[in-house]
Amino acid sequence: MKQHLDHFLHYLTVERGLSENTLIAYDHDLTRFFGYLRRKGIEELSKVDKLTLRTFLVVLRHQGLSARTVARNQVALRSFFRFLAVEGVVSVNPSEDLESPGVAKTLPSLLTSREVEQLLEQPDLKSPLGLRDRAMLEMLYATGMRVSELVGFPTNQMNLETGYVVIYGKGSKERLVPIGKEAVRWIGHYLEQVRNDLLKGRESPYLFVGRSGKGLSRQRFWKSLKNYGQKAGIPKRLTPHLLRHSFASHLLEGGADLRSVQALLGHADISTTQIYTHVTGERLKKVHKRFHPRG
Repeated sequence: MKQHLDHFLHYLTVERGLSENTLIAYDHDLTRFFGYLRRKGIEELSKVDKLTLRTFLVVLRHQGLSARTVARNQVALRSFFRFLAVEGVVSVNPSEDLESPGVAKTLPSLLTSREVEQLLEQPDLKSPLGLRDRAMLEMLYATGMRVSELVGFPTNQMNLETGYVVIYGKGSKERLVPIGKEAVRWIGHYLEQVRNDLLKGRESPYLFVGRSGKGLSRQRFWKSLKNYGQKAGIPKRLTPHLLRHSFASHLLEGGADLRSVQALLGHADISTTQIYTHVTGERLKKVHKRFHPRG
């Protein structure tokens, strides 16, 4: 179980970019859950069912934990078992439809359009790696793909002439995503001017490569992204997932329908995408209050 927890925490750090305090809380909550499983004689995560999870949450309530703390434990369980299902550790996710204690969701942070522009302008275009990073940032914001999908993206799943990429996301689900002219232009510059020099005669299936000619790690790209955010003077905690949130919200603000955004993000459930309608609604209320005569 410890090994799966370590993999999960690594995923939260690199893929989701969660804060250290949040990681500590997830580690604490899931370690407590593992202790509960041991006391019940459950030694394999594949043996955990929905009743086990419900009983565990009831036990926490009986121990006098606050509703918010129980809700946090529930979120940790949902995230953990969703991760295990995607990784194939469990065949069925027992946390699906697990009743919520009713604590309000926290809306994801977003970048404004201006902040995105500032971020995109940071890579040094005189440097081969800077030009590569500009292409990566353009592609990330143009498609809303996950960072794992970006660093592992194969060259043969892209058609710059038609302006489409094919992305294989979680569970190997395929989605077709259009990319705009700016992203096509910067990816074209990278392919023409940089990629072959980085490869030095070697071959790689990956679109984006480093000095060694090999694919990039999620950690490496995340660190570069944080550095660019600091250079741009963006006060928000910058993660690849933040660009994904911003991509979705900006599409909805521009008039895209929810189903289209769901398809572009690769969400299996429309309810996962609906969080962005709340974000957009909050922004619209602020604009209305500031500019409308009767706001």
